Amino acid sequence: MISAPAAILLAVTGLVVLVWTSRHFLISAERRRGFTLTDSYPGPPDDPPRVSVIVAAKDEQAVIETCVRTMLRQDYPNFELIVCNDRSRDNTAAIVQRIAAEDSRVRLVNIEHLPEGWCGKNNAMQTGIAASDGEWICMTDADCRQTSCRTLSTAMQHALDTRADLLSVLPTLKMRGFWENVVQPVCGGVMMIWFHPDKVNSPRHPNAYANGAFMLMKRSAYDRIGTHAAVRDRINEDMHIAARVKQAGLALRVVRNRGLYLVRMYTSLGGILRGWGRIFYGTFGTLKRLSISLAMLAIMGLMPYVAAVLGFSLAATGNGVWWLALGIVGVAAAATQVSVIFRFYRLIEARKWLAWTYPLGASMAILSVCIAISKLRRGAKVTWRGTSYTSG
Repeated sequence: MISAPAAILLAVTGLVVLVWTSRHFLISAERRRGFTLTDSYPGPPDDPPRVSVIVAAKDEQAVIETCVRTMLRQDYPNFELIVCNDRSRDNTAAIVQRIAAEDSRVRLVNIEHLPEGWCGKNNAMQTGIAASDGEWICMTDADCRQTSCRTLSTAMQHALDTRADLLSVLPTLKMRGFWENVVQPVCGGVMMIWFHPDKVNSPRHPNAYANGAFMLMKRSAYDRIGTHAAVRDRINEDMHIAARVKQAGLALRVVRNRGLYLVRMYTSLGGILRGWGRIFYGTFGTLKRLSISLAMLAIMGLMPYVAAVLGFSLAATGNGVWWLALGIVGVAAAATQVSVIFRFYRLIEARKWLAWTYPLGASMAILSVCIAISKLRRGAKVTWRGTSYTSG
Protein backbone atom coordinates (compact mmCIF):
# COMPACT_ATOMS: atom_id res chain seq x y z
CA MET A 1 0.00 0.00 0.00
CA ILE A 2 1.29 3.45 -0.91
CA SER A 3 2.14 5.79 1.96
CA ALA A 4 0.71 9.30 2.10
CA PRO A 5 4.12 11.04 1.65
CA ALA A 6 4.93 8.87 -1.36
CA ALA A 7 1.50 9.52 -2.88
CA ILE A 8 1.79 13.28 -2.46
CA LEU A 9 5.32 13.43 -3.86
CA LEU A 10 4.42 11.15 -6.76
CA ALA A 11 1.37 13.27 -7.62
CA VAL A 12 3.33 16.54 -7.47
CA THR A 13 6.21 15.18 -9.53
CA GLY A 14 3.79 13.76 -12.08
CA LEU A 15 2.19 17.19 -12.35
CA VAL A 16 5.66 18.71 -12.91
CA VAL A 17 6.17 16.30 -15.84
CA LEU A 18 2.87 17.41 -17.37
CA VAL A 19 3.66 21.12 -16.95
CA TRP A 20 7.12 20.79 -18.51
CA THR A 21 5.61 18.75 -21.36
CA SER A 22 3.01 21.47 -21.98
CA ARG A 23 5.81 23.98 -22.37
CA HIS A 24 7.09 22.07 -25.37
CA PHE A 25 3.82 22.96 -27.07
CA LEU A 26 4.15 26.61 -26.01
CA ILE A 27 7.65 26.83 -27.46
CA SER A 28 6.50 25.21 -30.69
CA ALA A 29 3.64 27.69 -30.94
CA GLU A 30 6.00 30.59 -30.30
CA ARG A 31 8.37 29.39 -33.00
CA ARG A 32 5.50 29.20 -35.47
CA ARG A 33 3.60 32.37 -34.60
CA GLY A 34 5.93 34.53 -32.52
CA PHE A 35 7.21 37.75 -34.03
CA THR A 36 10.83 38.88 -33.81
CA LEU A 37 11.88 42.30 -35.06
CA THR A 38 14.98 42.23 -37.27
CA ASP A 39 16.73 44.73 -39.52
CA SER A 40 15.06 43.12 -42.55
CA TYR A 41 11.80 44.73 -41.45
CA PRO A 42 10.83 47.80 -43.57
CA GLY A 43 11.66 51.32 -42.50
CA PRO A 44 12.14 54.14 -41.97
CA PRO A 45 8.63 55.49 -42.68
CA ASP A 46 8.14 57.62 -45.79
CA ASP A 47 7.40 60.66 -43.63
CA PRO A 48 9.52 59.90 -40.54
CA PRO A 49 8.26 61.60 -37.39
CA ARG A 50 10.77 63.38 -35.18
CA VAL A 51 12.18 61.03 -32.52
CA SER A 52 13.92 62.14 -29.33
CA VAL A 53 16.26 59.44 -28.01
CA ILE A 54 16.77 59.86 -24.27
CA VAL A 55 19.56 58.15 -22.32
CA ALA A 56 19.92 58.34 -18.54
CA ALA A 57 23.55 57.88 -17.50
CA LYS A 58 25.04 57.69 -14.01
CA ASP A 59 28.74 56.82 -13.77
CA GLU A 60 28.68 55.13 -17.18
CA GLN A 61 32.12 56.06 -18.53
CA ALA A 62 32.82 52.43 -19.45
CA VAL A 63 29.86 52.11 -21.82
CA ILE A 64 28.44 55.54 -22.68
CA GLU A 65 30.60 56.15 -25.76
CA THR A 66 29.57 52.86 -27.33
CA CYS A 67 25.93 53.58 -26.52
CA VAL A 68 26.00 57.05 -28.07
CA ARG A 69 28.10 56.26 -31.15
CA THR A 70 26.13 53.16 -32.11
CA MET A 71 22.92 55.16 -31.81
CA LEU A 72 24.39 57.94 -33.97
CA ARG A 73 25.04 55.36 -36.71
CA GLN A 74 21.30 54.80 -37.10
CA ASP A 75 19.96 55.39 -40.59
CA TYR A 76 16.81 57.04 -39.24
CA PRO A 77 16.80 60.52 -40.80
CA ASN A 78 15.04 62.58 -38.12
CA PHE A 79 16.19 62.16 -34.52
CA GLU A 80 18.01 63.89 -31.70
CA LEU A 81 19.95 62.24 -28.89
CA ILE A 82 19.83 63.66 -25.37
CA VAL A 83 22.08 62.19 -22.69
CA CYS A 84 21.08 63.02 -19.12
CA ASN A 85 24.18 62.93 -16.94
CA ASP A 86 22.64 62.03 -13.58
CA ARG A 87 25.08 63.19 -10.88
CA SER A 88 27.98 61.18 -12.32
CA ARG A 89 31.29 61.32 -10.50
CA ASP A 90 33.32 59.87 -13.37
CA ASN A 91 34.06 61.03 -16.93
CA THR A 92 30.58 60.34 -18.34
CA ALA A 93 29.82 64.03 -18.98
CA ALA A 94 33.20 64.74 -20.58
CA ILE A 95 32.83 61.81 -22.98
CA VAL A 96 29.36 62.90 -24.07
CA GLN A 97 30.43 66.54 -24.39
CA ARG A 98 33.29 65.50 -26.68
CA ILE A 99 30.91 63.57 -28.93
CA ALA A 100 28.38 66.44 -28.90
CA ALA A 101 31.09 68.75 -30.23
CA GLU A 102 31.40 66.42 -33.23
CA ASP A 103 27.70 65.82 -33.89
CA SER A 104 24.96 68.42 -33.52
CA ARG A 105 22.31 65.73 -32.93
CA VAL A 106 23.76 65.11 -29.46
CA ARG A 107 22.94 67.20 -26.40
CA LEU A 108 24.17 66.79 -22.84
CA VAL A 109 21.87 67.62 -19.92
CA ASN A 110 23.60 67.71 -16.53
CA ILE A 111 21.59 66.86 -13.40
CA GLU A 112 23.14 67.93 -10.12
CA HIS A 113 20.34 67.27 -7.65
CA LEU A 114 17.82 64.46 -7.05
CA PRO A 115 14.46 65.88 -5.91
CA GLU A 116 12.82 64.40 -2.83
CA GLY A 117 10.59 61.45 -3.62
CA TRP A 118 12.14 60.67 -7.00
CA CYS A 119 14.21 57.71 -8.20
CA GLY A 120 17.29 58.85 -10.08
CA LYS A 121 16.52 57.35 -13.49
CA ASN A 122 12.93 58.59 -13.41
CA ASN A 123 14.05 62.13 -12.67
CA ALA A 124 16.73 61.96 -15.37
CA MET A 125 14.26 60.71 -17.98
CA GLN A 126 11.68 63.33 -17.02
CA THR A 127 14.31 66.07 -17.29
CA GLY A 128 15.61 64.86 -20.65
CA ILE A 129 12.16 64.42 -22.18
CA ALA A 130 11.15 67.91 -21.02
CA ALA A 131 14.14 69.27 -22.95
CA SER A 132 13.31 67.33 -26.13
CA ASP A 133 11.09 68.17 -29.10
CA GLY A 134 10.26 64.82 -30.73
CA GLU A 135 6.79 63.63 -31.59
CA TRP A 136 8.01 60.22 -30.42
CA ILE A 137 10.28 59.44 -27.46
CA CYS A 138 12.79 56.60 -27.48
CA MET A 139 13.95 55.74 -23.96
CA THR A 140 17.06 53.58 -23.79
CA ASP A 141 19.82 52.65 -21.35
CA ALA A 142 23.48 53.61 -21.30
CA ASP A 143 24.63 49.98 -21.39
CA CYS A 144 22.86 49.26 -24.69
CA ARG A 145 24.87 48.72 -27.87
CA GLN A 146 23.14 48.91 -31.24
CA THR A 147 24.37 46.09 -33.46
CA SER A 148 22.36 47.30 -36.45
CA CYS A 149 22.12 50.75 -38.01
CA ARG A 150 18.41 50.13 -38.60
CA THR A 151 17.13 49.60 -35.06
CA LEU A 152 15.36 52.94 -34.85
CA SER A 153 14.01 52.75 -38.40
CA THR A 154 12.50 49.29 -38.03
CA ALA A 155 11.13 50.02 -34.55
CA MET A 156 9.48 53.24 -35.71
CA GLN A 157 7.99 51.53 -38.78
CA HIS A 158 6.70 48.63 -36.66
CA ALA A 159 5.17 50.99 -34.10
CA LEU A 160 3.30 52.80 -36.88
CA ASP A 161 2.27 49.55 -38.60
CA THR A 162 0.80 48.14 -35.38
CA ARG A 163 -0.59 51.49 -34.18
CA ALA A 164 1.30 51.11 -30.92
CA ASP A 165 1.36 53.93 -28.41
CA LEU A 166 4.26 52.22 -26.62
CA LEU A 167 6.55 49.72 -28.32
CA SER A 168 9.14 47.94 -26.21
CA VAL A 169 11.80 46.06 -28.14
CA LEU A 170 13.22 43.48 -25.76
CA PRO A 171 17.02 43.27 -25.56
CA THR A 172 19.24 40.40 -26.50
CA LEU A 173 21.34 39.73 -23.42
CA LYS A 174 25.08 39.66 -23.88
CA MET A 175 26.26 37.04 -21.40
CA ARG A 176 29.94 36.20 -21.05
CA GLY A 177 30.66 34.66 -17.66
CA PHE A 178 29.42 31.34 -16.30
CA TRP A 179 26.95 32.81 -13.82
CA GLU A 180 25.52 35.23 -16.37
CA ASN A 181 24.72 32.33 -18.68
CA VAL A 182 23.37 30.11 -15.91
CA VAL A 183 21.21 32.52 -13.89
CA GLN A 184 19.95 35.28 -16.16
CA PRO A 185 18.01 33.09 -18.65
CA VAL A 186 16.20 31.50 -15.70
CA CYS A 187 15.26 34.90 -14.26
CA GLY A 188 14.18 36.08 -17.71
CA GLY A 189 12.03 32.97 -18.00
CA VAL A 190 10.23 33.89 -14.78
CA MET A 191 9.32 37.25 -16.31
CA MET A 192 8.06 35.59 -19.50
CA ILE A 193 5.76 33.29 -17.53
CA TRP A 194 4.19 36.22 -15.70
CA PHE A 195 4.13 38.48 -18.77
CA HIS A 196 3.63 36.37 -21.87
CA PRO A 197 3.93 38.59 -24.99
CA ASP A 198 0.61 37.37 -26.43
CA LYS A 199 -1.27 38.63 -23.39
CA VAL A 200 0.80 41.80 -23.08
CA ASN A 201 0.06 42.67 -26.71
CA SER A 202 -3.65 41.93 -26.40
CA PRO A 203 -6.01 44.75 -25.32
CA ARG A 204 -8.29 42.05 -23.87
CA HIS A 205 -5.79 41.21 -21.12
CA PRO A 206 -4.54 43.50 -18.32
CA ASN A 207 -1.02 42.03 -18.47
CA ALA A 208 1.49 44.84 -18.97
CA TYR A 209 5.22 44.62 -19.49
CA ALA A 210 8.00 46.74 -20.98
CA ASN A 211 11.77 46.78 -20.80
CA GLY A 212 13.44 50.15 -20.30
CA ALA A 213 16.36 49.17 -22.52
CA PHE A 214 14.29 50.28 -25.53
CA MET A 215 10.87 51.94 -25.21
CA LEU A 216 9.48 53.90 -28.17
CA MET A 217 6.49 55.97 -27.11
CA LYS A 218 4.23 58.64 -28.56
CA ARG A 219 4.68 61.90 -26.70
CA SER A 220 0.89 62.30 -26.54
CA ALA A 221 0.65 58.91 -24.81
CA TYR A 222 3.50 59.83 -22.46
CA ASP A 223 1.68 63.00 -21.45
CA ARG A 224 -1.63 61.17 -21.10
CA ILE A 225 -0.30 58.69 -18.54
CA GLY A 226 1.15 61.51 -16.44
CA THR A 227 4.81 61.36 -17.57
CA HIS A 228 7.50 59.99 -15.25
CA ALA A 229 5.99 62.12 -12.51
CA ALA A 230 3.27 59.47 -12.16
CA VAL A 231 5.91 56.81 -11.38
CA ARG A 232 8.48 59.10 -9.77
CA ASP A 233 9.20 56.82 -6.79
CA ARG A 234 8.91 53.48 -8.56
CA ILE A 235 11.76 51.04 -9.01
CA ASN A 236 11.34 49.41 -12.44
CA GLU A 237 9.54 52.42 -13.85
CA ASP A 238 9.29 50.68 -17.23
CA MET A 239 6.84 48.13 -15.85
CA HIS A 240 4.74 50.82 -14.18
CA ILE A 241 4.67 52.94 -17.34
CA ALA A 242 3.49 49.91 -19.29
CA ALA A 243 0.76 49.26 -16.72
CA ARG A 244 -0.44 52.85 -16.95
CA VAL A 245 -0.52 52.61 -20.75
CA LYS A 246 -2.78 49.56 -20.55
CA GLN A 247 -4.96 51.15 -17.87
CA ALA A 248 -5.44 54.24 -20.06
CA GLY A 249 -6.71 52.07 -22.92
CA LEU A 250 -3.64 52.79 -25.05
CA ALA A 251 -1.92 50.26 -27.30
CA LEU A 252 1.06 48.44 -25.78
CA ARG A 253 3.26 46.15 -27.85
CA VAL A 254 6.30 44.09 -26.88
CA VAL A 255 8.54 42.28 -29.40
CA ARG A 256 11.78 40.35 -29.26
CA ASN A 257 14.71 41.46 -31.39
CA ARG A 258 17.33 39.60 -33.34
CA GLY A 259 20.44 41.42 -34.46
CA LEU A 260 19.30 44.91 -33.47
CA TYR A 261 20.87 45.62 -30.09
CA LEU A 262 22.53 44.01 -27.09
CA VAL A 263 22.79 44.77 -23.40
CA ARG A 264 25.03 43.25 -20.75
CA MET A 265 23.16 43.55 -17.47
CA TYR A 266 25.41 42.17 -14.72
CA THR A 267 28.89 40.67 -14.67
CA SER A 268 29.25 38.97 -11.25
CA LEU A 269 27.14 36.52 -9.26
CA GLY A 270 26.61 39.07 -6.49
CA GLY A 271 25.56 41.70 -9.01
CA ILE A 272 23.18 39.25 -10.68
CA LEU A 273 21.52 38.27 -7.40
CA ARG A 274 21.12 41.86 -6.20
CA GLY A 275 20.12 43.15 -9.62
CA TRP A 276 17.42 40.58 -10.21
CA GLY A 277 16.33 40.94 -6.60
CA ARG A 278 15.68 44.61 -7.34
CA ILE A 279 13.90 43.73 -10.58
CA PHE A 280 11.67 41.16 -8.90
CA TYR A 281 10.92 43.56 -6.06
CA GLY A 282 10.13 46.45 -8.38
CA THR A 283 8.09 44.31 -10.77
CA PHE A 284 6.04 42.13 -8.42
CA GLY A 285 6.12 44.16 -5.23
CA THR A 286 3.80 41.93 -3.18
CA LEU A 287 4.45 38.96 -0.92
CA LYS A 288 1.82 36.93 -2.79
CA ARG A 289 3.38 37.26 -6.24
CA LEU A 290 6.93 36.83 -4.97
CA SER A 291 5.91 33.73 -2.99
CA ILE A 292 4.26 32.23 -6.07
CA SER A 293 7.45 32.89 -8.06
CA LEU A 294 9.55 31.28 -5.35
CA ALA A 295 7.29 28.21 -5.20
CA MET A 296 7.26 27.92 -8.98
CA LEU A 297 11.07 27.99 -9.14
CA ALA A 298 11.41 25.45 -6.34
CA ILE A 299 8.81 22.99 -7.61
CA MET A 300 9.50 23.23 -11.34
CA GLY A 301 13.26 23.68 -11.01
CA LEU A 302 14.29 21.45 -8.11
CA MET A 303 11.48 18.98 -7.46
CA PRO A 304 12.48 16.54 -10.25
CA TYR A 305 15.93 16.03 -8.73
CA VAL A 306 14.67 15.81 -5.16
CA ALA A 307 12.11 13.22 -6.24
CA ALA A 308 14.67 11.17 -8.16
CA VAL A 309 17.24 11.10 -5.36
CA LEU A 310 14.70 10.51 -2.58
CA GLY A 311 12.76 7.89 -4.53
CA PHE A 312 15.73 5.77 -5.54
CA SER A 313 17.36 6.13 -2.12
CA LEU A 314 14.30 4.89 -0.23
CA ALA A 315 13.61 2.17 -2.79
CA ALA A 316 17.16 0.88 -2.29
CA THR A 317 16.50 0.44 1.42
CA GLY A 318 13.48 -1.76 0.72
CA ASN A 319 10.77 0.81 1.40
CA GLY A 320 8.54 -0.30 -1.46
CA VAL A 321 7.82 -0.06 -5.15
CA TRP A 322 6.09 3.31 -4.89
CA TRP A 323 9.34 5.00 -3.93
CA LEU A 324 10.96 3.39 -6.97
CA ALA A 325 8.10 4.80 -9.05
CA LEU A 326 8.80 8.23 -7.57
CA GLY A 327 12.46 7.97 -8.59
CA ILE A 328 11.51 7.00 -12.14
CA VAL A 329 9.00 9.84 -12.45
CA GLY A 330 11.61 12.24 -11.04
CA VAL A 331 14.07 11.21 -13.77
CA ALA A 332 11.34 11.67 -16.37
CA ALA A 333 10.61 15.15 -15.00
CA ALA A 334 14.31 16.09 -15.08
CA ALA A 335 14.72 14.83 -18.64
CA THR A 336 11.64 16.72 -19.80
CA GLN A 337 12.85 19.85 -18.05
CA VAL A 338 16.26 19.77 -19.74
CA SER A 339 14.71 19.18 -23.17
CA VAL A 340 12.37 22.16 -22.73
CA ILE A 341 15.13 24.43 -21.46
CA PHE A 342 17.37 23.42 -24.38
CA ARG A 343 14.69 24.60 -26.82
CA PHE A 344 13.90 27.71 -24.76
CA TYR A 345 17.56 28.77 -24.60
CA ARG A 346 17.85 28.30 -28.35
CA LEU A 347 14.74 30.47 -28.80
CA ILE A 348 16.15 33.35 -26.72
CA GLU A 349 19.70 32.94 -28.09
CA ALA A 350 21.19 31.76 -24.80
CA ARG A 351 23.73 28.94 -24.63
CA LYS A 352 21.53 25.90 -25.17
CA TRP A 353 24.24 23.46 -24.11
CA LEU A 354 23.90 24.89 -20.60
CA ALA A 355 20.33 23.59 -20.29
CA TRP A 356 21.57 21.01 -17.78
CA THR A 357 22.46 23.83 -15.36
CA TYR A 358 18.82 24.91 -15.01
CA PRO A 359 18.43 23.61 -11.41
CA LEU A 360 21.55 25.59 -10.40
CA GLY A 361 20.15 28.69 -12.11
CA ALA A 362 16.79 28.13 -10.43
CA SER A 363 18.53 27.92 -7.04
CA MET A 364 20.24 31.27 -7.65
CA ALA A 365 16.97 32.77 -8.89
CA ILE A 366 15.33 31.62 -5.65
CA LEU A 367 17.97 33.60 -3.75
CA SER A 368 17.12 36.68 -5.83
CA VAL A 369 13.42 36.25 -5.03
CA CYS A 370 14.32 35.95 -1.33
CA ILE A 371 16.29 39.21 -1.62
CA ALA A 372 13.20 40.80 -3.16
CA ILE A 373 11.00 39.50 -0.33
CA SER A 374 13.41 40.97 2.21
CA LYS A 375 12.83 44.41 0.65
CA LEU A 376 9.12 44.24 1.51
CA ARG A 377 9.74 45.04 5.16
CA ARG A 378 9.17 48.65 6.05
CA GLY A 379 12.37 50.67 6.08
CA ALA A 380 14.38 48.23 3.95
CA LYS A 381 16.88 49.82 1.58
CA VAL A 382 16.90 49.30 -2.18
CA THR A 383 20.15 50.44 -3.78
CA TRP A 384 20.23 51.29 -7.46
CA ARG A 385 23.07 52.98 -9.33
CA GLY A 386 24.69 54.11 -6.11
CA THR A 387 21.56 55.69 -4.62
CA SER A 388 19.61 54.04 -1.78
CA TYR A 389 15.83 54.24 -1.55
CA THR A 390 13.64 53.26 1.38
CA SER A 391 10.94 50.69 0.67
CA GLY A 392 7.63 50.27 2.45
